[in-house]
Amino acid sequence: MPQTGLNNYFELAFDLEADLHELCIALLAGEGVESFLEEDHQLLAYLPEAEWTAEKEQVICTMLQERLGRVPDYQATLIADRNWNEEWEATLEPIEISDRLLIVQNNRGTQAKPGQIVIEINPKMSFGTGYHATTRLMLRQMEQLNLKDKKIMDIGTGTGVLAIAARKLGNNQPILAFDNNSWAAENAAENIVENNAPDIHIKLLDAEEDLVANLKAGYDLILANINKNVLDRILPAIRKYAPAAPVLLSGVLVYDEPWLKKLSKQLGYEMVKTIYEDEWLSAYIRPL
Repeated sequence: MPQTGLNNYFELAFDLEADLHELCIALLAGEGVESFLEEDHQLLAYLPEAEWTAEKEQVICTMLQERLGRVPDYQATLIADRNWNEEWEATLEPIEISDRLLIVQNNRGTQAKPGQIVIEINPKMSFGTGYHATTRLMLRQMEQLNLKDKKIMDIGTGTGVLAIAARKLGNNQPILAFDNNSWAAENAAENIVENNAPDIHIKLLDAEEDLVANLKAGYDLILANINKNVLDRILPAIRKYAPAAPVLLSGVLVYDEPWLKKLSKQLGYEMVKTIYEDEWLSAYIRPL
């Protein structure tokens, strides 16, 4: 759902069958739309009033025509600001990532399985709560890695869930987690305190403009759950300035796997493990 604040939003209500929701969400996210609600035969997308321009509408329609073969019927409605977060939080349920990991909303009693690691998230945004397939894929990949002595960078941290999970999965080194959204960075900081996950440093940084300067500090693992367009621009810099660091990434559609394989090969990475859920993939790539 949209962020809470003194802003109005446009709601784009697409008439779209449920099996195309994940693909359409990914396509719209690539154009900067980050808030969604799924209903049976509609996908609701939200963006700030100031961003819904004739140019933006044309770009979105052209992209949908190219990727879907049609532009779904849609209606754009201006909606006055309200407490989006309160409405959305009321619908949340625990998310079991695996037998080892459980994500819950804090202040809600949930019975974990014996030995199950519980991550409590007080969400101020839907991305990074476990409700999106890319987050679940990243967490499942992280479970299989030895994180203990790795200095980790988490690009586009959102709620901070990946950094928190790394700490709870045994990581004992400093973690830099950053986002270019002040609201997300604040939320991540709150969740880190709630989960008693020390030595995670939250910063307000841009994934492209501030990346190189921070990579020079030296990292053993890069986490990047962001979209394809950003990955296309930052992976070359990661390879150059963190030449020994593997990258665990998601935010890539299964249809774009050939692109990822080609880019990885060009940059000198081997694709060690790729897993899938719905329309999405997560890949663990390692320098050759």
